[in-house]
Amino acid sequence: MRVIAGDARGTRLAALPGEDVTRPTVDRVKEAMFSSLQFLLPGAQVLDLFAGSGQLGIEALSRGAARCVFVDENRAAARIVEQNCRAAGVQGRSRIVNGSAERFLAGAAEGFDIILMDPPYRKGTLQQLLPRVAEITRPGGTVLCESEKGASLPEECGGLKMKKQHRYGTVLVTRYEKEREE
Repeated sequence: MRVIAGDARGTRLAALPGEDVTRPTVDRVKEAMFSSLQFLLPGAQVLDLFAGSGQLGIEALSRGAARCVFVDENRAAARIVEQNCRAAGVQGRSRIVNGSAERFLAGAAEGFDIILMDPPYRKGTLQQLLPRVAEITRPGGTVLCESEKGASLPEECGGLKMKKQHRYGTVLVTRYEKEREE
């Protein structure tokens, strides 16, 4: 696993062994996700929920995001995220939170331009968290959700509107956008 583009391009990233805790996003899915975000990333405030190795947030920082908050409830995963941020040279623009996504969202007061969500599959987590995620998505913001291809996600949720879904083998990537304020 590596950073695909930007300032940290080619940096190898560590991950916890097995897929019990983390399931790294494959390069072709990651490339498609970030191609769709390329013009939104410069200067963006990013949230990487269920960070795992931190590869999605680090990719965003490498491509010009101003700051990223990484959230993972597994202590070992949070340490891997910290190690990977140092390796990629993005630790100064990173904040790592070792805690549950639910707890983080319940206390979050700041807004985000881009939210990346890759929770454990088949647990209904996306459906459960989308209403609170909508509350902290800034107007004009984008939420990318990675799930299993059969996931049933709402068309709209708290101001977020589903714009696109793409299937990559067994992976479904869903893009939500929040309308800009007039």
